[in-house]
Amino acid sequence: MPTPILMPALSPTMEEGKLSKWLVAEGQKVRSGDVIAEIETDKATMEVEAVDEGTVGKLLVPAGTEGVKVNSQIAYLLAEGEAAGAAAAAPAKPASKPTVPAASPAPATTAKAASVAAAGNAQGDGKRVFASPLARRLARDKGIDLGTTKGTGPNGRIVKADVEKSKPGAAPRQTTDAAKPVPGPVAVTYSLPQPMPDDKVLALYEQGTYEVVPHDNMRKIIAKRLVESKVTIPHFYLNVDCRLDQLLSARERLNARSPKDGPAAYKLSVNDFVIKALALALRDVPAANATWTSQGMLRHKRIDIGVAVAVEGGLFTPVLRHADLKTLSELSNEMKDLAVRARTRKLAPHEYQGGTSSISNLGMFGIKSFDAVINPPHATILAIGAGEERAIVVAGKLEVATMMSCTLSCDHRVVDGALGAALLNAFRAYIEDPVRMLV
Repeated sequence: MPTPILMPALSPTMEEGKLSKWLVAEGQKVRSGDVIAEIETDKATMEVEAVDEGTVGKLLVPAGTEGVKVNSQIAYLLAEGEAAGAAAAAPAKPASKPTVPAASPAPATTAKAASVAAAGNAQGDGKRVFASPLARRLARDKGIDLGTTKGTGPNGRIVKADVEKSKPGAAPRQTTDAAKPVPGPVAVTYSLPQPMPDDKVLALYEQGTYEVVPHDNMRKIIAKRLVESKVTIPHFYLNVDCRLDQLLSARERLNARSPKDGPAAYKLSVNDFVIKALALALRDVPAANATWTSQGMLRHKRIDIGVAVAVEGGLFTPVLRHADLKTLSELSNEMKDLAVRARTRKLAPHEYQGGTSSISNLGMFGIKSFDAVINPPHATILAIGAGEERAIVVAGKLEVATMMSCTLSCDHRVVDGALGAALLNAFRAYIEDPVRMLV
């Protein structure tokens, strides 16, 4: 009778997984302990071993299929003399349509999984012994020392048949306390919380009380990048209040000097001063104008500032190149052009990709302060709140001043607390003394 091969549960919480790769073909003979497939879970990529010997009769689930339920049949083995038509069980339907993986499983991930699977396989002298999980269980039950067992599986791995040929009762070699190997660090695997499955979300709401609006590509990319940012970037936040009185006065005088029309005309906004101030602060604190990579820190020689622009269904972040070298009027006119084309979805990719830092300004919406999510691969983003009149104390006297709350989100791998404080204080100095931005 054919032997079914079921989707294994590789962790106590696993309900489904992706059948990443078949390592055998239909008609191929396998032995117990042979690795036949790779299964990808939310935590790692693991190997699946044959628990019996036989001939692969049928691979029921194609490689690359996602959402394969635990304990569902994925293939079956035929005993000697059996034909494929003798399969008693009807072929199981895949849990989802086959999809081609975007990329092969990361070698480092697979290696880590194999290392975890082989944990505990060590001789008394600390030498690593590679054996299948089934072989390890049989060896423990029979009291067999795997260190004295020769493996005939792939790459010399010890499989079930090797253990069965070994003589039981051979106790592992004992070592004195002085000779015992010092235990190494214990590998701990962390898994991130997973969102509630769609079916469970829908079960909370009565049918007919909602409509499903499919995600467009922009929303999908925004969701992907924000999750990537919050999961992979260690955020911390610094906040300062900036006094705007001198800036507002300078803005009014400069706008009054603008030509009425023509290419030289301009109308400066507070946001234009914010862009210029951040660019100059990054020039003054160049260590913060950087990007984290696994190979090393990218110390940028240019200062390119991205500015978030709200559009229907999401946002764009067009980038102002060489922002520290441009005048306030140049930044103002360029930003207006980018914002108009962003809202009409007419930006070219090079106009919103890259950048070394970014700004998110919700002050025009009346938001006092907020913490922005870093836009990868940037290491900082500056959140700007509304300018509002507040009572402040200056030299022991109460004054009314226009204040603006600013919060700097920092990637702690790149920007430490003192460095972030230096950048934010440099920014505040330019905002509160805007004449410095004109020279």
